[in-house]
Amino acid sequence: MNAASVRMVTRSRSRGSGSRQRAVGEEAAPLQRGEAAAERRKSHSCVRRQQKAQRLNVAYEASDGEKGENTEPLRAPGWEPQDWRQQLANIRTMRSGKDAPVDQLGAEHCYDPSAPPKVRRYQVLLSLMLSSQTKDQVTAGAMQRLRARGLTVDSILQTDDSTLGMLIYPVGFWRNKVKYIKQTSAILQQRYDGDIPASVAELVALPGVGPKMAHLAMAVAWGTVSGIAVDTHVHRIANRLRWTKKTTKSPEETRTALEEWLPSWLGTRKHPSSPELVHRESAASARRPPPPAPPCLQSHLASKGTPVGPGPTPQHVA
Repeated sequence: MNAASVRMVTRSRSRGSGSRQRAVGEEAAPLQRGEAAAERRKSHSCVRRQQKAQRLNVAYEASDGEKGENTEPLRAPGWEPQDWRQQLANIRTMRSGKDAPVDQLGAEHCYDPSAPPKVRRYQVLLSLMLSSQTKDQVTAGAMQRLRARGLTVDSILQTDDSTLGMLIYPVGFWRNKVKYIKQTSAILQQRYDGDIPASVAELVALPGVGPKMAHLAMAVAWGTVSGIAVDTHVHRIANRLRWTKKTTKSPEETRTALEEWLPSWLGTRKHPSSPELVHRESAASARRPPPPAPPCLQSHLASKGTPVGPGPTPQHVA
């Protein structure tokens, strides 16, 4: 083997893995000047592609067969609260008894299951409109009285305001709700053939329907998770747990902050309003003192340094 061949074999071994494989056990043919330049460009290009690939954060979605409650798609790194998974597990443990009124008297329990689909959807929306600033027991009682008279868009429009007011009393702001129910029912009859809209944007355009009601209506009436339904209690507790990157000032601001980091697979549960955040009935009713409750499971997180924002004492939201 002459000196030139030895130099070329040595040179080829310094190339990529493919060149090394060719050099083992055989001589490499001398490269012409143009071929050598092309080889160098190819090698440099591969290195650049590898370096670029290392800087990419790639996220993959699970296939339909792989999706499940415990399946979380990979996501690019971002902000999330400290110990939120353990906090959520603790909250679910405390809520495992399902002993709050909303568990038996919520919107998914207030409609007539034997009614036609669009009548059921209308009844869900009406129960949500009545529930604002009202205890679940009071809302359920009003819905029972309305359903006893045949609760449909047409029946509501044929009911005079005075009678409708007596049927829904004593829900909060019942006079305003009489007006909103009549206006919304008229719109549904004229534009949606007695059904309710199938989008959040159209729902919040209805009189007396806010973002929380719209997201709950999408979930209960249409079976679609469109977002997190946040009321004043979820807003307060989310800030107390520091589940928002910065302190938020309204339920809608809290909803946006939570949706920025909460994994989407949490929204596959039956109730998209994160009812686990409302630990017990006491958290869902700020008007009366809380009943006795066992020590909060979140206390051990506070003892290990997890920040807990200002708010009621742990047993008040346990």
